[in-house]
Amino acid sequence: MTVLFLWARQFWQGFNMCLAIPMKILKIEGDKANVSSGGIQRTIGIDFLKNPKIGDYVIVHAGFAIEKLDPVKAEETLKILEELQ
Repeated sequence: MTVLFLWARQFWQGFNMCLAIPMKILKIEGDKANVSSGGIQRTIGIDFLKNPKIGDYVIVHAGFAIEKLDPVKAEETLKILEELQ
């Protein structure tokens, strides 16, 4: 587990909510993509996206990319999360 995940789990402990974070698409194979954020890599579903591309930032929730993000805003968000650790 990364420090970001451990911090988020500790911070939100006791709350019944999920935390969706920006992740960058590294590889696409059919309706799946490999994504990365904060040293974590996952394979996710990209069924809900229109025309996903390698390098796109997406919001991942429950194993699926649910929205594309502006790259500048995604990087700003990741920087803020990193500073909170």
